[in-house]
Amino acid sequence: MKPRNIIIDTDPGIDDAAAITIAVRNPALNVQLISTVAANVEVEKTTQNALKLMEFLEADIPVAKGCDAPLLKKLEPCPEIHGVSGMDGYDFPEVKRQPLQKHAVEVMREMLMESEEKITLAALATHTNIAILLRLYPEVKEKIDEIVMMGGGLSGGNTNTVAEFNLYNDPHAAYMVFESGLPITMLGLDVTNKALLRKDTIEKIKESGKEGEMLYSLFEHYRSGTFESGLRIHDACVMAYMLKPELFQTEKLYVGMVTEGYAAGATVAGKVNPIAPGREPNVNVCVDVDEVAFEEWFAGEFCR
Repeated sequence: MKPRNIIIDTDPGIDDAAAITIAVRNPALNVQLISTVAANVEVEKTTQNALKLMEFLEADIPVAKGCDAPLLKKLEPCPEIHGVSGMDGYDFPEVKRQPLQKHAVEVMREMLMESEEKITLAALATHTNIAILLRLYPEVKEKIDEIVMMGGGLSGGNTNTVAEFNLYNDPHAAYMVFESGLPITMLGLDVTNKALLRKDTIEKIKESGKEGEMLYSLFEHYRSGTFESGLRIHDACVMAYMLKPELFQTEKLYVGMVTEGYAAGATVAGKVNPIAPGREPNVNVCVDVDEVAFEEWFAGEFCR
């Protein structure tokens, strides 16, 4: 079976680092580009973090620097979760690689249009790059197989009571993506808050090799959960869905974005589009996950 071609749009980020490491290591995924965006931390840092990971993993995958701010609002990074660098906890060697000279949106366009096969966009961050790509170059839609994204939620947020961080940081971009007409699978907080790694599993991963040691060091500084209660490795759920979709229960829903006001960044979902009732649901939403099987899958990606 041929590997699935993917572009990872990301803001590393400790959970991003875990997801990227899995994607690069697994032969079922062919990572063709890492595009970066500002979200967890500023884009200069997310780009450096992506370069650090590619060098550490000895992966010949290009990195392209993308947008440094949301479309219409001020960037609100979260160093309190990932650390000031975005990947605090591991002493990566000095980076010798450089990002591509072109903007990530331009690189994505070229890569998509030149590809003989469709490519999946693995969206681990705020959607600014992807929204601009689709707006400027709508012809790329024919080359996109699917967008598999971490973000949103059906029953509350993690930035405030209603909004999840990735979509809160650029709700207007998320709106444009949801309304693009492309196939979208959403892995929101309804599943990512349940897909936990606990201490015993994390200890096993530490002993698995250099990648496990690196992730363990990052996990020690990660502030989305604890070793005892479980760490929420949100972005790894995107790779889990692409590699082992049977872990998840899904439902086709219409998902709309709140773009203004106190609830900006909230996802509103239902079986019917309240604005255009005749329109088909636009998102394949993951609504539940096999928590035990997810943790076993994650460990198995390292402890083989």
